[in-house]
Amino acid sequence: MMKPKTSSFSTSSSSSSLLIRTKPRFSPYLVITLLAFILFASILYGRDSFFIFQQQLHLSTLSSPTEFTELTELTHPPPPPQQQDLSYSSERSSKEEEKKKEKAAAFAVGETEEECDVFSGRWVRDELSRPLYQEWECPYIQPQLTCQEHGRPEKEYQRWRWQPHACDLPTFNASLMLETLRGKRMLFVGDSLNRGQYVSLVCLLHRLIPEDAKSMETFDSLTVFTAKEYNATIEFYWAPFLLESNSDNAFIHRVSDRIVRKGSINKHGRFWKGADILVFNTYLWWITGSNMKILLGSFNDEAKEIVELSTEEAYRMAMKSMVKWVKQNMNPNKTRVFFTSMSPSHAKSIEWGGKEGGNCYNETTPIDDPTYWGSDSYKSIMQVIGEVFIKSSVPITFLNITQLSNYRKDAHTSIYKKQWNPLTPQQLANPSSYADCIHWCLPGLQDTWNELLFAKLFYP
Repeated sequence: MMKPKTSSFSTSSSSSSLLIRTKPRFSPYLVITLLAFILFASILYGRDSFFIFQQQLHLSTLSSPTEFTELTELTHPPPPPQQQDLSYSSERSSKEEEKKKEKAAAFAVGETEEECDVFSGRWVRDELSRPLYQEWECPYIQPQLTCQEHGRPEKEYQRWRWQPHACDLPTFNASLMLETLRGKRMLFVGDSLNRGQYVSLVCLLHRLIPEDAKSMETFDSLTVFTAKEYNATIEFYWAPFLLESNSDNAFIHRVSDRIVRKGSINKHGRFWKGADILVFNTYLWWITGSNMKILLGSFNDEAKEIVELSTEEAYRMAMKSMVKWVKQNMNPNKTRVFFTSMSPSHAKSIEWGGKEGGNCYNETTPIDDPTYWGSDSYKSIMQVIGEVFIKSSVPITFLNITQLSNYRKDAHTSIYKKQWNPLTPQQLANPSSYADCIHWCLPGLQDTWNELLFAKLFYP
C-alpha cells in the first residue's frame, strides 16, 4: 500500500516560521516564466478539472441508490453509434417480425386498430342498413327460425346494428367472402345455434350466386351448401358436444340422460379434415343442472364405465380435446379456426326488470343496461375457455358474442316458429310456457355474429 506523501509544512515549525518570515527574492524572468506556465495549465486542464469537481460535488449530495444509478447511466458514454444502431435495428426487426406473423394470418387483408375491441359496444337502431336481407329472400332458413312467416307482428328485432365503442365494424362484403372461399371449404361444427349462424352466412352470400349454380344438401350430420361457380362449400356438422355422445343423431337427439365419451373427438373429427375455415361452438348441451356423465370406454361395451364430472371439468375436457385436434390437423399458415362463445338465453324476465315468471315472450327492445349478464350464461364456463385457450400454442380466434347477445332479449324466436308437436290448451292460454328463448330469428342477431366473424377473418 502506498503511504501518503509527507508534507513539507510538517517538518518543523521553526522552518515554517522562517519560510513565512523570510522575504524571498525571485528573478523577474523566473516570475514571468512561472505565470506563463500557470496560465497555460489552467487553459489546458481547467475545463476537465471543473467537471471533475462538479461531479464530485454532485455525488456527495446524492440521497438514494436510485439517484446514483441514474447518474452512473448518465455519465457513462452511450455505445458507439454503429453498435447502438445494430441493437435498435435488432429490436425493431423483432417487432416487425411479430407484426408480420399477425398479418400473415390466413385470409387477412388488413388489421383492426389496436384499441378497437369489436365485441365491446352498444346496439343502435338503424332503419337504413338493417336488415341485411329479407326473410322471404332466403329459402335456406329452417322453419324454426322464420319468425315473420310464423306470425311475429313486428320487425323491430331486425333493425338493430352493433356499434363498437372505439371503432366501426367493417362492412360485410359478400363478394370478398365468396372470392376468398373460391376452391375452399368452410365448416361450422356444433349445435343448433351454430347451425343458425351457418344459415345466416348462407343467406348473406347466396344472392350473388345464380339459382342454377347453388344447392344445399343434407347427409346425416352434415349439411352442405355448394357455390358451384366458386367450387366452394359452406357446411354444417352436427356435434353438440364436439366429442362423441348419445345425442349425436342430427334428427333424434332429445336425450334426457346425456353421456359424453372421453377422448373421442376423432369420431367426428375425421369429417372435419380438409376444412380451410372452421367455426366451432359448444355450450348449451353441457348445461343440464347436474354433473355430466362421462363414458371412459366405448358405447359398444356391454358393461359401461361411467364417471361423473362437474359441468366445468367436463367442458374443460372437451376444450382440451378440441385444441389438441386443431394442433394435429390444421395448418395455421393456410387455415383459420374460430370458436364462438356461449349463446345466452332469456328465460327469466325478472333479471332485467320484468315481471316474475316471464321470459322473452312479447319482448320487442334490447336491454339497455350495459352491465347486464343473464344467469343462464355461466361465467365459470367462460373462465374455463380462457384458461384452456391461454395455454394453447395453436391460434384459435375467439368470437366473444356472449355479452352483446345478452342484451337481445327481443331477438329470440319466442312463439313465432314451427311447433313440432300440437300445442295444448294450457300452452295456448299461456304463451310464455312454450316460448323458445334460446334460438334466434333470421334475419336478426346471428347476422351480427357473422359480421364479427367477417371482421376477425379479414382484419385480425
